[in-house]
Amino acid sequence: MTKKTAKPATKAATKDPRPGWDEYFMEIAEVVSKRSNCSRRRVAAVIVKDNHLLSTGYNGTPRGVKNCFDGGCPRCAGHAPSGTGLDECLCVHAEQNAICQAARYGLDVSGGKIYITISPCLTCAKLIINAGIKEVVYGGDYTAFLGTVKAMFKSAGVKCRAFKKR
Repeated sequence: MTKKTAKPATKAATKDPRPGWDEYFMEIAEVVSKRSNCSRRRVAAVIVKDNHLLSTGYNGTPRGVKNCFDGGCPRCAGHAPSGTGLDECLCVHAEQNAICQAARYGLDVSGGKIYITISPCLTCAKLIINAGIKEVVYGGDYTAFLGTVKAMFKSAGVKCRAFKKR
């Protein structure tokens, strides 16, 4: 009498149900944007390195300055059309806040990646480059200077791409 040996069960290949890294960090940025105190636009940035979250930032007035939605920013309290009156704006951009937060806590962002809910402005692009961040992933387009920003990133060796949900 021969004994039948059971065949080992084979696992069927299953698709990973988790969000990819880009989607994961962009979703975190979307949640962070809800903390924005800017009354015109809610923007957030998340800085990561080796898929480890280092810092977050959202746009709004500096620490200790009356919140934008409380009338702290003259531009936001007024009716300036989009892209105008920027010299009156007291708000700090999300990318600036994320880089400052990392610096405040002694975190090295060089070689990292930044996820932003909207493409960076020219000033933020300069800060991203000088902070040593090597990749920018952004949600929507901030059309002002986008061509200049992308050209500058390319020249500096910073990868820049629009987020694409899978």
